[in-house]
Amino acid sequence: MVRVLLLGLTALIASPALAQTDEPPPVEVEVESGGVNQATTVAVPVMPVEPGVALTIGRSISEVIASDLRGTGRFTPLGPAGLPSYTIPQADAPAFGEWRSAGAQQLVSGFVKASGPGQLTVGCYLYDVAAGRELVRQGFQVSADNWRRAAHRCADAIYSRLTGEGAFLDTRVVFVAETGPKNQRQKRIAIMDSDGANVRYLTEGEATVVTPRFSPDGRRLAYVSYQGRRARVWVLDIATGTKRLLVPGLALTSAPRFSPDGNRIAYALSAGGNTDIWMANADGSGAPQRLTSAPGIDTSPSFSPDGRRIVFESDRSGSQQLYVMNADGSDQRRISFGGPSASPSWSPRGDRIAFVRVGSFRVGVMNAGGGGEQLLTNGWQDESPSWAPNGQFVMFNRFTRDGRSSLFAVPLAGGTARRLPTPQDGSDPSWSPLQR
Repeated sequence: MVRVLLLGLTALIASPALAQTDEPPPVEVEVESGGVNQATTVAVPVMPVEPGVALTIGRSISEVIASDLRGTGRFTPLGPAGLPSYTIPQADAPAFGEWRSAGAQQLVSGFVKASGPGQLTVGCYLYDVAAGRELVRQGFQVSADNWRRAAHRCADAIYSRLTGEGAFLDTRVVFVAETGPKNQRQKRIAIMDSDGANVRYLTEGEATVVTPRFSPDGRRLAYVSYQGRRARVWVLDIATGTKRLLVPGLALTSAPRFSPDGNRIAYALSAGGNTDIWMANADGSGAPQRLTSAPGIDTSPSFSPDGRRIVFESDRSGSQQLYVMNADGSDQRRISFGGPSASPSWSPRGDRIAFVRVGSFRVGVMNAGGGGEQLLTNGWQDESPSWAPNGQFVMFNRFTRDGRSSLFAVPLAGGTARRLPTPQDGSDPSWSPLQR
């Protein structure tokens, strides 16, 4: 039985496209107020490991899977602590009667095997306990020190199968890590897994930095640094750490955002008492193009998923409001007519725009064409919305009255915002695309 199991998983690892083609339709589950019924329980016992693999890895992978599923707010995981163990041959032949007795509606099983020097293969299965049928069978090959990615990918497979929504857990977050007193605040760009693990710093605090934004492939960042006491947009290669100015010279630039193809960056440029939206090639070639010229402050551009339109913030009407224009700057029109609105971010699905309601400082969403406004948060000061790649969650930073700042994520359907752990205060989050 183990041999059959391994052959099946090897095929899946080698042929992900085939696995996607054969993907069965989502499981029908009861939905209440935009979320899966909270009574849906998913048992996640400790994954068995083959001899030679550290026992702790199986437990740790199961703990990350359970934590990921719990963090979505869509499931109630059981375990791994307190659940019965099983063997590798039992991974694809679970004792459904025992799991029904344990109160589980879904069961996650799997195994961990060595697959070469420093390499692991993690099997990932999902079963409908009541129906006694298999829903997910996938395998992930990772380096031994990168086992957390296999756990996140397994959790993504389970989440997508049970909800019918896109994956978003095997992602990263960049944010501004803040330390020190208010009048001497150090701000560095940090990057971490979507669950707060594996934090590392991409800048050393030599200058204040704000608004880091991922490129569509997750390999570069555009951000603002006050190096030389001037706000200017920089482009950083995450793997190599090399960086360069987006636009050479001393022009004051800010609020960068990549186009969906990664070839262009829209940004704000301030000169002569006016701030307008410009666009430059991300590789530094060619001359920047000016997109707006209205009196006032035009800033915070964000592309539509097809790259054909840009939403931005402007006070040209007397208060901060949201406007949409074509990517060449033509056909500018206002789309927000309620209270002052700022910091727009276009959903990866294209149908919604996240924004900040100025004054009450709450994060909300509206239809891409305007209207349908819905406030998602109710903190004292919530800002800087950023979408998950599946368009179902919005991350933001929340300031509290004591001057602290933390990162939170809230479901698009509304509900409780979940706090993301960071080693120090965090602000200006940007959610990466799915890792490749």
